Amino acid sequence: MAKENVLFLCTGNSVRSQMAEAFLRHYGDDQFEAYSAGLEAKGVNPYTIRAMDEVGIDIRNQTSDNVGEIGGQRYYRYIITVCAHADQNCPSGILALGREKLHWHFEDPAAATGTDADIMAIFRAVRDQIETKIKVWLGELKAETA
Repeated sequence: MAKENVLFLCTGNSVRSQMAEAFLRHYGDDQFEAYSAGLEAKGVNPYTIRAMDEVGIDIRNQTSDNVGEIGGQRYYRYIITVCAHADQNCPSGILALGREKLHWHFEDPAAATGTDADIMAIFRAVRDQIETKIKVWLGELKAETA
């Protein structure tokens, strides 16, 4: 059975979409090919790498891509926006490449301020929310096909 493509879309493709891509690869690799992109790619945030390392997922080989550069390369079963800005500003040409569009809103940890410990706590919280959402969503999909 061919894997279905999923695109996670965020504003900067530096945190939330990177985490979602990594978790879908980790938990749904047998069913999905996961990709991520940003409306304005800003590079993978170093705190994102640290937060994912803590749960045993190395994302150092993931790249921060602009949706305009990768969007037209394939057809997506799902396009999932993970921030309000991407949800409201997703280019219609990208949406046309997907069969279903979903929106999962997560706060932006890249906007966190404070000490290193304060910032990491916020990254961890969002990471855990994204991981839970991926697991729940995969469970729902499995239940639908059962």
